Amino acid sequence: MTGTVRVTDVTKEYGQVKAVRGASFELGQGELVALIGHNGAGKTTLMKLMLGLIRPTGGSIEVLGDNPAAGEFSGRRRLGYLPENVSFDAALTGRETQAFYARLKREPIAKALELLDTVGLGVAAGRRVGTYSKGMRQRLGLAQALIGHPKVLLLDEPTTGLDPELRQTFYEIIARLAAQGATVLLSSHSLTELEERAGRVIIMNRGVKVADGSIERLRNIAQLPTRIRLKVAGLSPAELPPWLPSGATCRRLNGHIVEIDAAPDRKIELLHCATAAGNSVEDVDVVQPTLDELYVHFLGQAEVTS
Repeated sequence: MTGTVRVTDVTKEYGQVKAVRGASFELGQGELVALIGHNGAGKTTLMKLMLGLIRPTGGSIEVLGDNPAAGEFSGRRRLGYLPENVSFDAALTGRETQAFYARLKREPIAKALELLDTVGLGVAAGRRVGTYSKGMRQRLGLAQALIGHPKVLLLDEPTTGLDPELRQTFYEIIARLAAQGATVLLSSHSLTELEERAGRVIIMNRGVKVADGSIERLRNIAQLPTRIRLKVAGLSPAELPPWLPSGATCRRLNGHIVEIDAAPDRKIELLHCATAAGNSVEDVDVVQPTLDELYVHFLGQAEVTS
């Protein structure tokens, strides 16, 4: 995998505030990476550093083989960026706004205007932006970020204000871009959305990178229990199955479901016990640790060690 972004021991300070502290990672061509963390964790600062809008206090950043803060940075036209809070000239129409950004990037205006249909703004392209809802302005922001088929796409809370249908469309668009070789870095607080879509997750806490890897790798590191949920016939609402192994942690849900916390090395054993001949299990559901739970785990570890 070819690297398109390289962050090496980067620190960014604003007076006494250290927004980023010694962060290092690489982003590869075709990767879709989620950058998550609480407000103030350093996510937006990292994106601004990658864009060259600000310079690091220490360390180095390389984007598309060059320093993004250099005046002669040749890769700027190959970057796409959607900020958390989009702002456009309210007096311009959606079509005029998109054409303006196409000229800035020296890209064909006709191609840029086609993106308005892609994000569902085609019928509203002739309206002034001042009449747009928050979700419509977010769509326009996404359309401008996609101008010129960017090689690196930086998206800060991109699905804010989007309805469920357009959120699905949005993820289909960026998955297609990643499949075509673009590097996508996406920051969001909607961790459930990211869990099945991001190939890799970087977790930030107070400017420090505390975890980095695929969901499966983070699960292996965290060793959080898997929840096995069973629908068992013939049990009273407070009763537990008699065949449960000793020491198993379990509880009843809704009076109908038995939920067992299974350590990673005991999942198979517990499933064998549940499905053995003679047991009255009607249904089984295996729930892996979610990204929300992994996020809380790694932040908690970071607080203990800091």
